[in-house]
Amino acid sequence: MIKLFIFDLDGVLASTSDEHFTAWKEVIKDRFNIDVEDYVEEFTKGVSRMDSLNEILDAYDLKVSDSDKERLAYIKNEKYKELISKFNKTNLFNGVKELFEFLKSKNILIALGSASKNGPALLKSLGIEDYFDFVVDPGPLQSKPHPDIFISAMNHFLLNPGECIGIEDAISGVKAIKSAHMLAIGIGKKNILKEADFVYDSIESIDFSFLEKLIKDNYEKTD
Repeated sequence: MIKLFIFDLDGVLASTSDEHFTAWKEVIKDRFNIDVEDYVEEFTKGVSRMDSLNEILDAYDLKVSDSDKERLAYIKNEKYKELISKFNKTNLFNGVKELFEFLKSKNILIALGSASKNGPALLKSLGIEDYFDFVVDPGPLQSKPHPDIFISAMNHFLLNPGECIGIEDAISGVKAIKSAHMLAIGIGKKNILKEADFVYDSIESIDFSFLEKLIKDNYEKTD
């Protein structure tokens, strides 16, 4: 029986992924006078700040020192925090609160498994912090696609992988869930989130009757 749902934040609960990438684009434009192309965004989703930077630098074969990387990452985060400083409950995706209410009615635990260190502040801004039983601190952990973030949430409640479901919108996040040997629900496109066990267009489109069967281990995966 499923006892814990572990949610990513950016692109799953609210539209913060765009703000992350916008901040990176501004940083790279200011530093290198390069316009980062939109396709690069997919490689920056769901991973740590430094891993996102490395993906962008690799895409354009840019070489910088470690100290320069730290500086660029700092500037990016300051830009990002400015972009999200006015976030409020209206930025929450449709269906999120309804899903949380459903899970709580089934006595399901809810955890945040985000690679973002700004997660707790965002939960408060979005007005949903009280739904969460645990928030993983990503600081000391390896970034996705390593499974550490999901394993940390699982271990906090002394559960096993078969009792947990992860929800992600990024390829790296889905890989992390599967590496933790949990069921993965993808939010996005099936042709991108190929490793997810189930894929929905959005949180709002998740079928609660299906979830109820999933929670009770009474389901069959279909294409």
